[in-house]
Amino acid sequence: MTKRPDDICPRPERLPPQPTWPMAMPIYPSSVWSCDSTTQAEEILEGQETGYVYQRDRHPNADVFAEKCCELHHAAQAVVTSSGMAAMATAIVSQVSQGDHLVVSNQLYGRSLQLLTGECARLGITSDLVDTCDLTATAAAIRPETKLVIVETIANPLLRVADIAALAAVAHQQGAWLLVDNTFATPVICQPLELGADFVVESVSKMMNGHSDVMLGALLGHEANWQRVPLVTSTWGFSSSPFDCWLATRGLATLHLRAERACANALQVAEYLAGHSQVAGVEYPGLVDHVDHGLARRQFQNGYGAMVTFHLRGERTAADQFIEAARNIPFSPSLGEVSTSLSHPASTSHRGLSLSERERLGIRDATIRLSVGTESEEFVLNLLREALAPT
Repeated sequence: MTKRPDDICPRPERLPPQPTWPMAMPIYPSSVWSCDSTTQAEEILEGQETGYVYQRDRHPNADVFAEKCCELHHAAQAVVTSSGMAAMATAIVSQVSQGDHLVVSNQLYGRSLQLLTGECARLGITSDLVDTCDLTATAAAIRPETKLVIVETIANPLLRVADIAALAAVAHQQGAWLLVDNTFATPVICQPLELGADFVVESVSKMMNGHSDVMLGALLGHEANWQRVPLVTSTWGFSSSPFDCWLATRGLATLHLRAERACANALQVAEYLAGHSQVAGVEYPGLVDHVDHGLARRQFQNGYGAMVTFHLRGERTAADQFIEAARNIPFSPSLGEVSTSLSHPASTSHRGLSLSERERLGIRDATIRLSVGTESEEFVLNLLREALAPT
């Protein structure tokens, strides 16, 4: 029987035989797959057979990216989520229940603090904010009902370094797990699971992708505490986009090169700013006078990160004047891109905190956070010289 165009065009295509492998990962935008039988569908959905049924549960581009992340972090499992915040939420929803307790670093990203203290409180999950650089205070804050201790490898924005091995020991001694947000470090600089952490969060939108065109996150961990993670990711709709996963996989190809250049530039920037008359102080773990420099040397490989935070002399006006003068440094409240950018924590990432809360953390109205890019060292330093030139 001759088929009509309206019978041919809507039919799903079959892939042609492929005796060779493409050098670039294909994009699989399909939201649903055709199954051979009810038995096959059930087995795939139950994880008894490899394959795909529905994009929200799994898809090839997420699996390829997750496998790379597992290799980089030496992780048993990984799930790719729609954002870094979705990865954090996946960890909470999969591991914590009403009546449980969290010990939260008081130096986390502002949105993370809102999730872990505000939103979790609505769900009956209590929390205590602690200076997790103080191991004694951290241990004292852990209760019998504490499920997670949550820290950042390099804190946002003051760049304090978490002693991951020591924090893991403190948490495990009292029956809690350690979750580490590794966004500022990336697996090129630090692999928290290797140091004893139980979960790692990466905001893939930042340096892991590095090109300002992806919104993704990743949660990584061990088999022992992973059982609920795939269910939560699918049921709560935290799943990822195939196209974003494809872009992020491409971004990973240059992560080690981008990180090496950005870290080298950041050290030069920090040393330059530390000697500038308009700068009251510089926060960078690579500086020998940073409070956590010794820990950073022991814990990190391949540099100290691409973030440099500094405090200008003066108040908010000084920050506004610097941002106005730094017209060639984009005021872009994110980080980890190939180009150097700046942010103002008091008006962006930590705007939800009161003035007294910011001051207690050391975030001033004249605090600037630089995300140092991959341009030449001299180019980046010239941008700062222009911005700090006397008017």
